[in-house]
Amino acid sequence: IPVTTQGSQQTQPPQKHYGITSPISLAAPKETDCVLTQKLIETLKPFGVFEEEEELQRRILILGKLNNLVKEWIREISESKNLPQSVIENVGGKIFTFGSYRLGVHTKGADIDALCVAPRHVDRSDFFTSFYDKLKLQEEVKDLRAVEEAFVPVIKLCFDGIEIDILFARLALQTIPEDLDLRDDSLLKNLDIRCIRSLNGCRVTDEILHLVPNIDNFRLTLRAIKLWAKRHNIYSNILGFLGGVSWAMLVARTCQLYPNAIASTLVHKFFLVFSKWEWPNPVLLKQPEECNLNLPVWDPRVNPSDRYHLMPIITPAYPQQNSTYNVSVSTRMVMVEEFKQGLAITDEILLSKAEWSKLFEAPNFFQKYKYLVEMPWYVVGLVESKIRILVGSLEKNEFITLAHVNPQSFPAPKENPDKEEFRTMWVIGLVFKKTENSENLSVDLTYDIQSFTDTVYRQAINSKMFEVDMKIAAMHVKRKQLHQLLPNHVLQKKKKHSTEGVKLTALNDSSLDLSMDSDNSMSVPSPTKRETHTHRHR
Repeated sequence: IPVTTQGSQQTQPPQKHYGITSPISLAAPKETDCVLTQKLIETLKPFGVFEEEEELQRRILILGKLNNLVKEWIREISESKNLPQSVIENVGGKIFTFGSYRLGVHTKGADIDALCVAPRHVDRSDFFTSFYDKLKLQEEVKDLRAVEEAFVPVIKLCFDGIEIDILFARLALQTIPEDLDLRDDSLLKNLDIRCIRSLNGCRVTDEILHLVPNIDNFRLTLRAIKLWAKRHNIYSNILGFLGGVSWAMLVARTCQLYPNAIASTLVHKFFLVFSKWEWPNPVLLKQPEECNLNLPVWDPRVNPSDRYHLMPIITPAYPQQNSTYNVSVSTRMVMVEEFKQGLAITDEILLSKAEWSKLFEAPNFFQKYKYLVEMPWYVVGLVESKIRILVGSLEKNEFITLAHVNPQSFPAPKENPDKEEFRTMWVIGLVFKKTENSENLSVDLTYDIQSFTDTVYRQAINSKMFEVDMKIAAMHVKRKQLHQLLPNHVLQKKKKHSTEGVKLTALNDSSLDLSMDSDNSMSVPSPTKRETHTHRHR
């Protein structure tokens, strides 16, 4: 590690500078840091955050097959459009990956986000017709579906047991070279907006990897932070917390500030930095550059709406965007509180007063909040994207300090066992403001709930998902009735006080799968039974 020692005649070359400010510390890891990092790895293993080498090789093989299919398809298109033979031989085409797989932090069984990059003579319509048909012919391909009208159009499939989402980008190039660097801003010139959006994931992921001092230290730290966020119910972009890219950028910024630190130190520093961060100051990994391509970028000086973002974390690739525009007063409050608790626990770990397992203990949501709003619902995607509206409405209620949606949903009990229903239970924890005579306080949430249900009805009608027998009703339940609504294992560790809640019900016979992308999904890893048993005896 190039550092200058006082009094020495020879000074080593200065270390490469990462980030928009100087590092906080250049300290190298001590022996105790290495021991703690090894202990962290051992603690993470039972949670399934590391993939076996065999599984990793299988993914590489599958992506290789997909890459060959893309090249073959582009050659066929080129021939059908009578391109010169010299062009056809070198036409290229390539599958790039982004998201957790590209960052190298994917968990066991996670899906892969991919991007198909094609030359200028291959159209988006070709991707959704001839390439789709080519995929359909592959025996390894199952569950093939195209979502052409999405904000970012995608083909979804399961290739030999691995879920893959493939986006498409057509570049203004005659051929696609093997060593193409998607971070090159000039590639965006004259592109269709859908291609720019599709390229964004890869460009952001690649920038993040180029902006951290040590990729291995970054990856291990990010695996730990992602697991911690999932265990603490704060991993979900769609519900107003942070998604995978945002967590990656916060960890990357920590790595820039402590360039020589290893994972045990970086996890601690992550909590130190972000428990004290003065929001809404933005988190930036690099100074935003202007490309004169006239694309909308995050800039509160120019865009009044950007001034209202509460927790801006800015993507490092042009066009720069805030990845956390869904964050609300409540969700930020919940996250900052969690950062503070994370700092207190990692302080203990560094002093050998606690083990790493303490950081990944899942708190019981139902013991944390005395008041709850429960929402059984039949259409996952429809309500998920709208729950934020209810949270925003509840936050404005003069008696409510905080509303926390549990990103983990539960299967709701069926009202009619004979009917085929798909019902999901969502739970929102409420914290009320302390007022005089708060013992006898009566808070009416009818308006908040009614405006929410009206919005969901309206959205259902507009998106043609509305069914005649879809109904929404609100009813009051006592805490002791929770066991009738939720699985027993979620209601462990009963406390003495009774908790009251408001229950929202909605019912429909039909089943609709509109689930979110993997980045936002809340599958909370937990250690295997055998491993848990070992922890208990330790």
